Amino acid sequence: MDKRSTDHIPDHIPENLVSVSAGPAQLEGNLVVPAGAQGIVLFAHGSGSSRFSFRNRYVASVLQQQGLATLLLDLLTAKEEEIDLRTWQLRFDIGLLATRLVGATDWLLHNPTTQNLRIGYFGASTGSAAALIAATKRPDVVKAVVSRGGRSDLAEAALPRVRAATLLIVGGNDFPIMAMNQEALTLLEQAAEKRLEVIPNATHLFEEPGALEQVAVLAGEWFKRHLCSELYALG
Repeated sequence: MDKRSTDHIPDHIPENLVSVSAGPAQLEGNLVVPAGAQGIVLFAHGSGSSRFSFRNRYVASVLQQQGLATLLLDLLTAKEEEIDLRTWQLRFDIGLLATRLVGATDWLLHNPTTQNLRIGYFGASTGSAAALIAATKRPDVVKAVVSRGGRSDLAEAALPRVRAATLLIVGGNDFPIMAMNQEALTLLEQAAEKRLEVIPNATHLFEEPGALEQVAVLAGEWFKRHLCSELYALG
């Protein structure tokens, strides 16, 4: 685990380890529900990452500080992760990852702590493709999707069916991903709202100074707009 992975988690908001039922799989996750939260963001990490991703945990901490609940989830079981470390196959099984997200979404709807919260997805890289596909499976439930450096090409067939408000964030110097997301924007025909935001000079991992902070700000604004009732009503 990256030793920085908990640096940005606010001390006053408890983080709970949860076991999430997603079909036959039991997935481990970290759930944070600030007092008065109206929405929750389910994170779908990119290939080779996990719920301990420093970048996703940073974004999650910013959302928490804005009153949004978060669920950082391992989309593979521990045994599957061991297999994937050797084969690199499961991390690119977008159908499997999307199915796990749908299962986790259903878990949120039945969990007493989260069942009344509006649901959004934050996906990174290949996790973005899984999030976009999963959003089409629960179109009346998933209200917003934010994609960071998303491999939207892996979800191309599903894009015209996405109804959730979708924000695509790409780095200005991440040229292949930029082209994919420009094409994806045109395919999001049914999205309640859609937008492409480009972070100048940023590359795929948003490692440049201030780049990840911009991602977090944009994500926070998008999720508050679409998951929080006061802003949602004005939307």
